[in-house]
Amino acid sequence: MPSLVLDIALPAERFRSVYQGRANRVLLVSRDGRKVSLPAHHLRPFLRHDGIYGVFELEFSASGELLGLHQLR
Repeated sequence: MPSLVLDIALPAERFRSVYQGRANRVLLVSRDGRKVSLPAHHLRPFLRHDGIYGVFELEFSASGELLGLHQLR
């Protein structure tokens, strides 16, 4: 199963545009340099008071369908 590792450092202030309806996707860059446009609702479970911080693994099918996102650290 293909996967990407993402280092995410997204302050709560930047994520606020999602809640205000001005954005519904977040552009991220994987450790190997690939750009990923992720629907923001997949990040909501990881949102804390100060934002979203950590190392995450994005798993997807061979056809590119998102299978899961989980925090590694």
